[in-house]
Amino acid sequence: MVSTRTVVTSVVWALLLAPLIAQDLSVYRDFQFGMTLAEVAKRAEVKSSDVKIVHERPAVIQELEWRPQRAYVSSKETDPAREVLFSFYNGELFRVLVTYDQERTRGLTDQDMVEAISTLYGTPTRPAGDIVLFSSSRVYNNSEKVIARWEDSQYSFNLFRVSYNSAYGIAAFSKRLNALAQKAIIEAMRLDEKEAPEREVQRQKKLDDENRLAQDKARPGNKANFRP
Repeated sequence: MVSTRTVVTSVVWALLLAPLIAQDLSVYRDFQFGMTLAEVAKRAEVKSSDVKIVHERPAVIQELEWRPQRAYVSSKETDPAREVLFSFYNGELFRVLVTYDQERTRGLTDQDMVEAISTLYGTPTRPAGDIVLFSSSRVYNNSEKVIARWEDSQYSFNLFRVSYNSAYGIAAFSKRLNALAQKAIIEAMRLDEKEAPEREVQRQKKLDDENRLAQDKARPGNKANFRP
C-alpha cells in the first residue's frame, strides 16, 4: 500500500521540481541573475514593453510581471507558480519574486515545501525572525517571515508564506545587485520626497494652463451665442 507520506512527497515533487529547472543558486528556471530585460522577456514570452519603470534615477529600477499558468491554457496541466515578478537594476535581473497558486499547494506543509526545494538547492537554514523584503517601490516595506533560506556568498533564495492569504512564495536575489538596487531605491525615494513640492507646483500649473486654454477656446462661441 502506498503511504500517505509517499503520496504527499510525490505531489510536492510534481508541483515544484519540474518547474524549477535550476542547477545552482544563480538560476531560477531558465532565468539567470544578471540577464538583460530583453533576454528575460524573450524566455518568458512576454513583451518588453510591458515593463514597469519604478525609478529612473540614480539608477533605473524596472519590474516585469510573468504569469506562467498562461502557458497551460490549452492543457490540463497547471504551473504551480501563479505569478513571477522580475526586478531589474540598470537592465540586469537582480531579484525574482515567485508567488505559488494556493490550489496547487493546498495541503502542503512548510516541511513539504522545504524538502522539495532542498532537492535543488541543498540544505537550508531556518533563520528565526528574519523577513523577506521585496517591494521596489516601497524600499522593501512589504515583508514576510522566512520559513527557510538557501544561500551562498552571491545569491539567496527565501521561502516564505504570505501572511494575509497563506500562499507560499520564494524571493530570490543576487546579493551584489540587490545591494546596489536597494541603495538606489532609497536614494530615489529621498529625491522624490525632496522634489515633491516642486512637482506639485508644476502639476497645478499644468492644470491651470489647460483650464485656461479650454476657457479661451470656448469663449468666442459662447459669447456670440449667449442670450440673457
